[in-house]
Amino acid sequence: MNFNGTVHPFFMHQNFGPLLALSPEERIERLRDPEVRQAILSEPTPTMGIEAADRMASDFDLMFELGADPDYEPHPDDSIAAKAARAGVSPQEYAYDALLKRDGNAMLYFPLMGYGNGDLSRQVTMLEDENSIISLADTGAHCGVLSDASVPTYLLSYLVRDRERGKRFQLEQAVKMHTRDTARCVGLEDRGTLEVGMKADINIIDFDNLRVHAPQVIYDLPAGGRRIFQAAEGYRATIVAGEVVMEDGVASGALPGKLIRGAQPAPVDGAG
Repeated sequence: MNFNGTVHPFFMHQNFGPLLALSPEERIERLRDPEVRQAILSEPTPTMGIEAADRMASDFDLMFELGADPDYEPHPDDSIAAKAARAGVSPQEYAYDALLKRDGNAMLYFPLMGYGNGDLSRQVTMLEDENSIISLADTGAHCGVLSDASVPTYLLSYLVRDRERGKRFQLEQAVKMHTRDTARCVGLEDRGTLEVGMKADINIIDFDNLRVHAPQVIYDLPAGGRRIFQAAEGYRATIVAGEVVMEDGVASGALPGKLIRGAQPAPVDGAG
């Protein structure tokens, strides 16, 4: 959630509506105005009759500040509701001020489903199931709300390396889940393993330094459209069909990828 994103606790408020016509910079400047702040905070939270939308405007027990080092497994004691209670302010006040941090680029994290236990135990259980496939992401939908492209990086850096609140995956297991398992699920028999004749798509990773950065709203889609973007570091090189396309986060300009039309058979007799 971000003041310049699609949803946040005040996105349905009538007193917020006129700010949508402003540029992102103008919007944040107006939101800093004490009179604007008071007008928005004094307005009862509207409802749409859509459960997900209404929860995103009012369920402060499931809202968390997402800092420069994003934590996607926060403790319930770190929720906006809990922090507001300790600060002696309303959850709405705390959320409003939290969204103005970092020059209005701050984000709130809202795990809409599957966080009833206050941890990622359900997600780990699902990932362990042999019928679960990862790495397919959201292919661009809901781009003002989600940044699913960061999920593979976070799985490797957190659920393999850094997690302390529960089970972690073995690195080899996580790599297999990202590569071979996903490729075979969608009928791609010509990639997903490092073997002679296979398509040479490879990420070379500095595992100790792999991490996702804080998400941000950027405007690089056609007609200035917005999306949630999340950078990462720790990728030394990305190789597609044997050609380096990224090195230390910098694009080489090479574009060897091709559109895949349906399932791809395995190479015959080691031929590529």
